[in-house]
Amino acid sequence: MQQVLQSLESKKRRRSISPSPGLSPKPILQPSTPQSERSIIVHENIKELGASCNSPVADVEAKISGSNVVLRTVSRRIPGQVVKIINLLENLSLEILHLNISSMEDTVLYSFVIKIGLECQLSVEELAVEVQKSFSANLT
Repeated sequence: MQQVLQSLESKKRRRSISPSPGLSPKPILQPSTPQSERSIIVHENIKELGASCNSPVADVEAKISGSNVVLRTVSRRIPGQVVKIINLLENLSLEILHLNISSMEDTVLYSFVIKIGLECQLSVEELAVEVQKSFSANLT
């Protein structure tokens, strides 16, 4: 689990941000507190559109992989947070195909595989921001 976390952190550091116009029909959301970035993530010559939204509370990454979205969050352990994310995804009419929870000490990694429906009007940037907001609700 620690290796997974270290791997994600090193990928995050190595990732080069290269915005490309026309890849997403939705504009990039730029919230005031969390940082949003749009990037093309290249893995073994396969290009994927992805977005991340990071704050002191949690790092959120969403990327399109085929006809699905892979959503990953890394944060400190917050009781009930996974339920909040699941409720959010269901309220957005997204279907969760798979959920993996990995934890080590006070850190938890949630990995979701989400089915993209034809009726889905949400961009990966908007998805990352919405999930990030669910973590911010814990601060109040």
